[in-house]
Amino acid sequence: MPTGTQTKERKKNKMDAGSNGKQKINGQQIDVSDLDPRFHTKDSINVDVENLEKELQNNIDGEVRFDVGSRALYSTDGSNYRQVPIGVVLPKTENDIINTIALCKKYGAPVLSRGGGTSLAGQCCNVAVVMDMSKYYNKILDINEKNKTVTIQPGIVLDTMRHTTEREIGLTFGPDPATHTHCTLGGMLGNDSCGIHSVMAAFEGDGARTADNVESLTVLTYDGMKIKVGPTSDEELESIINAGGRKGEIYKNLKDLRDKYADLIREKFPKIPRRVSGYNLPQLLPENGFNVARALVGSEGTLVTILEATMQLIHNPKARSLVVLGYPNLPASGYAVMKILPHKPIGLEGIDHLLIEYMKRKGLNIEDIPLLPDGQAWLLVEFGGESKEEADKKAHDLMDELKKDDDAPNMSLFDDEKQEQMLWEVRESGLGATAAVPGLPTMHPGWEDSAVPPEKVGDYLKDLKDLFHKYDYNPSLYGHFGQGCIHCRVGFDLLTEDGIEKYKKFTVEASHMVVRYGGSNSGEHGDGQARGDLLEIMFGKEILQAFHEFKTIWDPQWKMNPGKILDTYGQTNDLRTGTTYDPPNVKTHFQFPDENYSFAVASNRCVGVGKCRRHEGGTMCPSYMVTHEEEHSTRGRSRMLFEMMEGDILKGGWRNKEVKESLDLCLACKGCKADCPVNVDMATYKSEFLSHYYEGRLRPRTAYAFGWIYWWSRLASL
Repeated sequence: MPTGTQTKERKKNKMDAGSNGKQKINGQQIDVSDLDPRFHTKDSINVDVENLEKELQNNIDGEVRFDVGSRALYSTDGSNYRQVPIGVVLPKTENDIINTIALCKKYGAPVLSRGGGTSLAGQCCNVAVVMDMSKYYNKILDINEKNKTVTIQPGIVLDTMRHTTEREIGLTFGPDPATHTHCTLGGMLGNDSCGIHSVMAAFEGDGARTADNVESLTVLTYDGMKIKVGPTSDEELESIINAGGRKGEIYKNLKDLRDKYADLIREKFPKIPRRVSGYNLPQLLPENGFNVARALVGSEGTLVTILEATMQLIHNPKARSLVVLGYPNLPASGYAVMKILPHKPIGLEGIDHLLIEYMKRKGLNIEDIPLLPDGQAWLLVEFGGESKEEADKKAHDLMDELKKDDDAPNMSLFDDEKQEQMLWEVRESGLGATAAVPGLPTMHPGWEDSAVPPEKVGDYLKDLKDLFHKYDYNPSLYGHFGQGCIHCRVGFDLLTEDGIEKYKKFTVEASHMVVRYGGSNSGEHGDGQARGDLLEIMFGKEILQAFHEFKTIWDPQWKMNPGKILDTYGQTNDLRTGTTYDPPNVKTHFQFPDENYSFAVASNRCVGVGKCRRHEGGTMCPSYMVTHEEEHSTRGRSRMLFEMMEGDILKGGWRNKEVKESLDLCLACKGCKADCPVNVDMATYKSEFLSHYYEGRLRPRTAYAFGWIYWWSRLASL
């Protein structure tokens, strides 16, 4: 059966009124076996959790949280997977990270570095000690205007960094995912993220991906070696190797691996803007300068921990103009890409009519939709310039050229900044608009960011839609058409054995198809657990062996985020739901009609986008904006309610004190109901929980003071 290592017993103890104390397995230990089948057998790895926690508490300045509430909070990310961590550390300093990894090595505990936790392929959840860098380890260390670089700690949010560099020196960072308000640079380095304006990075800088925009990294290995890495000349390489030591050993092994596989690397890696799947071995080739920093980007925390990163910046246009082109169908918009790219836009995105339909059903940004020209598919083409006149001229040049075609699209030019922002919000709403659509099955990631050469986008869109129809899926397709990356969420059935098998069969066939197009299984979100099993289809056995050797060079004990990318836990294991998902049918006061009249469905409504973790703008979530604590975000509270319903980590059901603490700072402002892309209504969930939590108990005095305000006002009127 397609069940995971941590889901087999999940039917037991649902809403159990057991202890709220720390979960203990094997006495005082947590079994973290099943990590890498090539190196370990089941039940062969045990971590002395109690002593590991004590030593961490005594040796770092940051926060150490091994309580069940913290472990529940970090049990998943934005993916389909759920794996409860051993514990959580919030490091404050570089020494905290060094000491944490040293103690994890001492006790044999796997390690996972985490930023915003928005990963869609499962790379940010694991049976490991999770280091959340986002709360404290998030500073800008240096801005160098002359070199056009910025040096940062990995926990910094992208918008925080780029707003600072734009304000101080007029330079920005090219890659910008839709999660730019809350994703961290460490997460972008881990996933090799791209984004809407990465086409600008491709024209103005070294390339579209985060890897292409990295100058150097300072990293830490599991065995405690701290090194700064970047491009390496032949002379430097020989000098490092001759110096010996652990660094010399690593570089010698990297050189040997490069020499052994160089021809295959050149042959097997697709030369497209958005190849993210697999390790970045092409960066070790002589023609790429033996760039060890860029080779490590996209490794999803499976090789090293990033301590610092120096990133390349590009010019930030002072003015922008947006052209929207309407086409009769989606492939037609794809065929137009190569006509547009020679005009060097700074953004070239595609959306389809289903995305607009879903937004209307959900009431998302519906005031923006009339701005679109007629069509069933649209391209959003943005131009930049030093003045509005310059940006508009570039837009008019494109429009004048397209008007000459017999099949010219419908066109609209928007040079009003507010209108432009409204239209970009339509595109950035894609994930939320397609996640939970009334009247449709729940949409999931799993094949959400395949990429092909831009010149083949039109044909690929046609064949991809045909493949979806073959499997009776009908997702909205949108994404970074200018770089051949196609986004979607799909109505995969991840609850039944037949549905899960169908999902796996689809991804195998889809992987073979994208390879025929010279593309990549992932063009932005990485492999993680969702696509690691498909790497052999894309690269073949020999390159897969090279990946194993590359992993072993950096992490010979296979303790860095194990079970991701290579030798994964399994594409269909450890699912958040899966065949064993069987939450209790609890009686509630509210009806929850939008969640199939089920509180269990309501508790699983959040898909982990993390928009509630932004630091500025909007309404959601005020408590997170103040505390920067996961438990005080809408996502964190949703996770706690889900785990309460599961009952295997958080016990006690409606009386669970960890859930109560998470909900305490919720203002019940309903900001999440409007701002959250999947409309999580935490105010209602909180009211439902508290009604049960206080059943048969005295409430706080404030509750009576405000709850009986009618009677107090009557009394006061006398």
